[in-house]
Amino acid sequence: MAFMFDGTAADIDRVAEPVAALAEFLRAHPRLFVLTGAGISTASGIPDYRDLDGGWKRRPPVTYQAFVADAATRARYWARSLVGWRRFGSARPNAAHAALARLEEAGRIEALVTQNVDGLHQAAGSRAVIDLHGRLDEVRCLQCERRIPRDVFQRELERRNPAWSEFDALAAPDGDADLDGLDFTTFAVPACAACGGMLKPDVVFFGENVPRERVERAYAHLAAADAMLVVGSSLMVYSGFRFAREAARAGKTIAAINRGRTRADDLFALKVEGDCAEVLSFVEECGRG
Repeated sequence: MAFMFDGTAADIDRVAEPVAALAEFLRAHPRLFVLTGAGISTASGIPDYRDLDGGWKRRPPVTYQAFVADAATRARYWARSLVGWRRFGSARPNAAHAALARLEEAGRIEALVTQNVDGLHQAAGSRAVIDLHGRLDEVRCLQCERRIPRDVFQRELERRNPAWSEFDALAAPDGDADLDGLDFTTFAVPACAACGGMLKPDVVFFGENVPRERVERAYAHLAAADAMLVVGSSLMVYSGFRFAREAARAGKTIAAINRGRTRADDLFALKVEGDCAEVLSFVEECGRG
């Protein structure tokens, strides 16, 4: 079943049925495996990647292969990231993050696997979180594995590139910013202070594999869960879709809150199309009623 919900006051009566159905899904499945995507963080000011048909809204993100092979690509990435981090790093959890944290506190969540790299679930109070694609608030050396906080690296980027600190631009989904038509050839990218190696945000880029241990840990939690809830993900990327496929294979019921088409629409027992925060807030109210 799929239901549209746009969150307006006039829409409340019409969405009573899907909200009640989702609340009943939560009551019937006391231990949930939750998978979240970019759609849960848009209300926090972080743009998402895809349109309602699951297509790219913008040029796809940088690939791992391009980042490590080409110094110009790295310079462009870090220049955009220097500007974009100011907004990304100051983003705060929204009502959807808070609702999932309350579900965990009530003992209703087996694990929360997020495809996001913003750390907003933890900031909202969730603890049983698997950051499938890593965290953008840490930078890793690809040679010696030294890690440094992104805020520390940000200060070094600004010290070496003071003129770039004056730029402002629209935020982009990867914590960077839209800086088109600029010359990045003079942008200075710091190397690892310990070994001189290449520094990369501690996130999984496109074309890079999610660490196997992380995937296996998520599968173990999925096996222990009663059902799966997808929140704000189109599941177009295989790293998230595989969990819906495995849940279906294991006969576990899957519900979803997401605007637009997803790769797993045919696997869902229930889908509510709407804003994640608004839908979860209505579901909570329904559960208290």
